[in-house]
Amino acid sequence: MTPAFPPPGSAPAPGSATEAHLLLVEDDEVIRNTVRMALERYGFTVHTAGDGLTGLEVFREAQPDLLLLDIMLPELDGIGLCRRVREFSLTPILIMSARGDSLDVVSGLEAGADDYVVKPCESAVLVARIRSLLRRASFDPVARAGPPVRADDADPGAEQDTLVFGDLTIDTRGMEVRRGGQPLALTPTELRMLLEFAGSPGVVLERRTLLSRVWDHAWQGDTRVVDLHVQRLRAKIGAERIETVRGFGYKLRR
Repeated sequence: MTPAFPPPGSAPAPGSATEAHLLLVEDDEVIRNTVRMALERYGFTVHTAGDGLTGLEVFREAQPDLLLLDIMLPELDGIGLCRRVREFSLTPILIMSARGDSLDVVSGLEAGADDYVVKPCESAVLVARIRSLLRRASFDPVARAGPPVRADDADPGAEQDTLVFGDLTIDTRGMEVRRGGQPLALTPTELRMLLEFAGSPGVVLERRTLLSRVWDHAWQGDTRVVDLHVQRLRAKIGAERIETVRGFGYKLRR
């Protein structure tokens, strides 16, 4: 099925121009060209590839700001491509697939994707998701998290550039996270989620709150993307650091 996009010649939405470079990996030539032209009308520069292995090569060469890919790809499928890219890059990844089964969505997110869109989708939805991911990749954590406070500082009124929770250290200006002195490789989404927790230690954040703040999504009843990213974040910072409050959400332990 071809995604629903505005007809050729349609003007971009006001204020939609951007210099972001995207890589679209889609094996269906009609869909690939349709999506490419639609995104170009919104001001994006779009590189394309028709299979997973070519997509990996183009990704290394073009170093795009965001990777948009299908799951069903020849040579190397979307899940495999996602995993390969995550071995060396934290670039935002958005999966756009006609396969909307829970297992497919979970597999995509567990492979390292930041978001998942089911085809066919309206251009406004796809562009909104892309912009949201790009904002997450370039956001100012200091402005978003508010005045940083050292969690175990003797003077809680003193502003610090470093947040400390046990063996976890967060440099809010350098956007670096260390555990036991060792640097952690967090994706932009994982970092933004961690800063949301760190900005309110001990406070329960509901899943719909995290969807709104981290993904810029209105709550639509599906919170799997939140749960999967919490799992990924726990695996990196320590499972005991983020506590599940059943029926409500999650909180960062002080």
